[in-house]
Amino acid sequence: MAGRLGGLPALPAASEWPVWEGHGPLSFVASIDCAGVPTAAVDIDLPEAGTLLFFYFDGQLDDGEALVLAEDRESWAGARVLYVAAGEEVVERGTPDGVESYPVVPLTARLEMTAAEPWHPRIRNAFAAGAPLGNRYDHPVCSQEFLDALWEFDDEVGHQIGGHAHSVQNPVEIEIAEAVLDGEVPWDDPRLSKEAGSWVLLAQFDSEDASNMMWGDAGALYWLIRPEDLAERRFERAMFTWQCS
Repeated sequence: MAGRLGGLPALPAASEWPVWEGHGPLSFVASIDCAGVPTAAVDIDLPEAGTLLFFYFDGQLDDGEALVLAEDRESWAGARVLYVAAGEEVVERGTPDGVESYPVVPLTARLEMTAAEPWHPRIRNAFAAGAPLGNRYDHPVCSQEFLDALWEFDDEVGHQIGGHAHSVQNPVEIEIAEAVLDGEVPWDDPRLSKEAGSWVLLAQFDSEDASNMMWGDAGALYWLIRPEDLAERRFERAMFTWQCS
């Protein structure tokens, strides 16, 4: 087993349950056992052992009034990734008052090929550098025939570690880049494209009926990280966004 959705997290004995100051405790979304992931074949530098814990302020405490948004820096504390090193002393924690745990759904790992949209910054730079960011451009990869084939190849968001994110809307890398640059850089500015290319997908978690997880309108949660931060295990620097249809 590579991990699970829901249940209760095993936190380091000295750690507190993650809280968004002024709003309350986050909900536990998922744990990933790095030893259960084929790290040698994954395209990101995951630890070979240890556990990744994902938390998100899901609106249980305020009926969805406070939203965690990439473009709102004050909300960034509403999503968190914790890394628990292998062998570290941990204690399973019950949920704080007002927060209910999600039903447990075991996750197994399998290797799959992923594909990025033609308007993903790296793909666009390969085929049409300088074309408008996030839009179609004059190249066969933007033809309707190719897009239909791409959709048939990868038509579900799913739960995923590494690879290309399956964005519900525009590439999540662009959302993160806009947030990091405080929304002050227009889409035709090369700095936005460069920043978007500086992030890789750490994890995405789809809505999941079996665990009663519904992110907006059948949406998904995404955590992205810079490769250099991943290499140094600085998971607190991961960025979060979510999208729904």
